[in-house]
Amino acid sequence: MTRQQLFAVCFFAILLVLIYQIGIVFKPFLLPALWAAILAHVACPLHERLTRLLKGRETVSAALLTAGIMAIVVAPVALMTFLFIQEAASAYDAVHAWVQSGGVKRLPAQLAHLPLGGRMQELIGRYVTSSDDLETFLLQSSKALSGFVVEQVTGFAKNVFLLTANFLVMIVTLFFFFKDGKRLLNGLYRIIPLEDAHKEKIFSRLDQTITAVVKGIVITAIVQGLLAGLAYAVLDVPVPVFLMALTIVLAPLPVGGTALIWGPVAAYLFWTGPLWKGIAMLLWGAGVVTTVDNVLRPVLIGQETKLPVLFLFFSILGGLAAYGLIGLFLGPILLAILITAIQIYREEYLSEPPPTA
Repeated sequence: MTRQQLFAVCFFAILLVLIYQIGIVFKPFLLPALWAAILAHVACPLHERLTRLLKGRETVSAALLTAGIMAIVVAPVALMTFLFIQEAASAYDAVHAWVQSGGVKRLPAQLAHLPLGGRMQELIGRYVTSSDDLETFLLQSSKALSGFVVEQVTGFAKNVFLLTANFLVMIVTLFFFFKDGKRLLNGLYRIIPLEDAHKEKIFSRLDQTITAVVKGIVITAIVQGLLAGLAYAVLDVPVPVFLMALTIVLAPLPVGGTALIWGPVAAYLFWTGPLWKGIAMLLWGAGVVTTVDNVLRPVLIGQETKLPVLFLFFSILGGLAAYGLIGLFLGPILLAILITAIQIYREEYLSEPPPTA
């Protein structure tokens, strides 16, 4: 080994150790920084337009956009948390009042109006009459559920310092991404040890994927929330705007999703009557709201990114399991980069060389 080769080996060994140590130092801030990067990428066109309106003052534009995003995030979260605590605290009272008014006894007669209602009435009537503890069970279950929700919200409040710190890290990082993002990206682009054509492919695919994933998830969630909110309002469900907001928030989840909201709403309508409202909510939720997610999201994401739908579905589920909520974005992004790398490999190493004269 020559002196130059020895120096190169030692240099890269030290470099890897330093990168590893810096990774440990930066690990607590990784998720807030990733959220900031996604938000900065999505809002970059707005930042450029605002910078032009402000005659090139990037710092002012970055500060205004960061303040705007902070207000957009903080206000709805605070309002939803307040409403959620309020509704959770009154849930037990609502179930208690329904049971005390004889709701359990009326249940068989109400279910008799469903298809095969006579059979259902017979079975449930037999269960109601044979189970003296049914009302007690419902009261205890509703009380436990209400207590669980309040306990979770209380635990959330106890961790408010950590959440606030992460949010502040995200906001500060977002400001500097707006202000210096292009320079940081250009520096990263230059140090990547690949040919310019390959780097261009990877960064182009990365840009397309982030835009498509964010657009697909956000647009699909908003459409589902609006459709569900329309049903909540038409069927006269309490706090329909709050339920619509919760539906939008939970819509991106691949498992459960909007059903975590419209399902309990349908159960509530079955209990309170008239019965057709519960049936309508169930059919609308399963037939329309859920179908929109199964059709619209793969179309919006898959068509623009040209990712196989099956692998896209697995990447969303796997990303959610591995990284949490941000995995909804990271999964498809990593899949797109891998597919691009495979394409580069096929072009460079598996293509037939041109025949020599």
